[in-house]
Amino acid sequence: MDKSSTVFETAYDIVVVGFGGAGATAARFAADEGAKVLLLEAAPLGNEGGNTRYSAQMINSSSSYQGMLDYYHALSKPFDLDEEMIQVYAKGMSEIPNYIEQYLGVKPVSWKYDMNGKSSALPEYPELKGSDTIDIHYVHKGVFDAALWHILRQKIQDRKDSIDVWFESPAKHLIQDPKTKRIIGVQVKRHDQLINVQALQGVVLTTGGFENNTEMIQDYLGAPKLSPLGTLYNKGDGVKMGQEVGAKLWHMHNYEALGFLHGLSFKVPKGQRARLFVMDPWPDLYSGSIFTIAGDGSRYFKEDETERHGHIYDHGEYRVPPVHNNLFLIFDQSQMDKFKNDKDIPYSDWLKDVVSGQTIEELADKISVNPAILSETLKKFNLFSKKGKDFEFDRSPDTMAEFNEQGPYYAAPLTNTVLNTQGGPKRNAKAQVLNVDDKPLGGLYSAGELGGMNVNRYQAGQNIAECLIFGKIAGTNVAKENKNVSLVQKSDSKYEVNDLVKEKQEYPVQENQYIGRSNVGIGDEMVVRITLDNNSNLKNIEVLKQNESSDVGSSALTELAEQMVTQNSTEVDAVSGASSSSRAIKNAVKNALEQIK
Repeated sequence: MDKSSTVFETAYDIVVVGFGGAGATAARFAADEGAKVLLLEAAPLGNEGGNTRYSAQMINSSSSYQGMLDYYHALSKPFDLDEEMIQVYAKGMSEIPNYIEQYLGVKPVSWKYDMNGKSSALPEYPELKGSDTIDIHYVHKGVFDAALWHILRQKIQDRKDSIDVWFESPAKHLIQDPKTKRIIGVQVKRHDQLINVQALQGVVLTTGGFENNTEMIQDYLGAPKLSPLGTLYNKGDGVKMGQEVGAKLWHMHNYEALGFLHGLSFKVPKGQRARLFVMDPWPDLYSGSIFTIAGDGSRYFKEDETERHGHIYDHGEYRVPPVHNNLFLIFDQSQMDKFKNDKDIPYSDWLKDVVSGQTIEELADKISVNPAILSETLKKFNLFSKKGKDFEFDRSPDTMAEFNEQGPYYAAPLTNTVLNTQGGPKRNAKAQVLNVDDKPLGGLYSAGELGGMNVNRYQAGQNIAECLIFGKIAGTNVAKENKNVSLVQKSDSKYEVNDLVKEKQEYPVQENQYIGRSNVGIGDEMVVRITLDNNSNLKNIEVLKQNESSDVGSSALTELAEQMVTQNSTEVDAVSGASSSSRAIKNAVKNALEQIK
């Protein structure tokens, strides 16, 4: 929208749209340059964080700038990218350990040297030039625990006098000067009102990708649907806002997947996050009398190939396999027995959705695939297993076992996942958003997965690195633009509030009741109230406040609370797929027990 008839209700020096890793970084560095910043987030309080919140907290790095440069060139080949952008990106990744120490305030932890890292993630493409210099850095010795996100979020809280945060306040439109085409503000939907916020120095878009926008998934990725692994709030808002003001789009075709079998997971209802499981700790999904089929009943890839964020080898290239509907794991009774008898199985609820048939033809009919094709697929698989050679996809014979001649046979429904999308408004090395003529749109910057750098092959941890590197560049540069009109004094507008600054809530207790708090979950603070019986045993655990994932995390809290009461102990097993939430409630209960005098 243009400013010709715009009335601004409030003003800030800088508006950052999106409170994830990139947005938190951009807002922090803009504030450090002296700017008054408004940070907008569509999600409710406790659900912010974007994909950074759900990630493994891995930051791609390198011991050598030249090595990182060589590796990234090889990853992106044969696509053409701006060389200055690549150099800035590679230099930033080669300086990640210093970045962590200087700007995050913790000692960096090396996956390669401090954690004896041996994983397909390091490096994902060891055959490429420069791969020997690749490392992954963390903020502590832990993964999938939101530790990096907690630090980035705390940096915003530490700057509460310079940064206001509005939750449940999605940006709807950028406000553009009709003559100069400069971006001068943002229209925000807040408390069911549309508010025009002036951005005197500029706007930074950090809204992430379009993983939860079915129309964009279909139009740009050519997939009927994909199940997200990260946040449910990435809906392509930044793409639409960029298009409205004439931004050039790039990398719209590119996305990453993750999970077992090259970007697959167990099927979930529409609108829910898929469960993330990687192949390495769960070999029974691709080893034994088991294979994967597409909608016609045939196999379509090598099931035991190394996981590379969904990419598999395809005639000299690595690509995410074509997305198919009606995907299934097919296996026999002996494989089912292995699943049921596995005491260390990462997740067993999927067995409830398994379909069975006494014959392979009956099974095919139940899952709506061609019986003749599925029957032929089974015969060929058994033949390949017997011959010790997979003549279709070259799966290792050590992972193949002949199916039982007699049923029953089983099918587990699967879904294609999306970790993130990379497409969006194109940016330059200064993090400026470009128009269709590759010229900067004045006052508009971006960082993170919205218009991300990564194209073609992807190395684990590069998007988090991009959030930190280009978030800093965007925040620093936008604060220097149009400096002469910087906000001198904040107005008394009723719209200027900080949703992140809340008084610490006190909770009532009665006899034998105690309050415990924890900040180690994936969300905001968790608060519990425990009740003890007359023998000081756990009688009840109430979760009074929590902002864990609404799917797995929240259900895990109920389960663990019941277990701790039953066993009168906090030493209970974590719920699979909810390790951070499990850790949070156990720590909160421990904290409550420490209040006993």
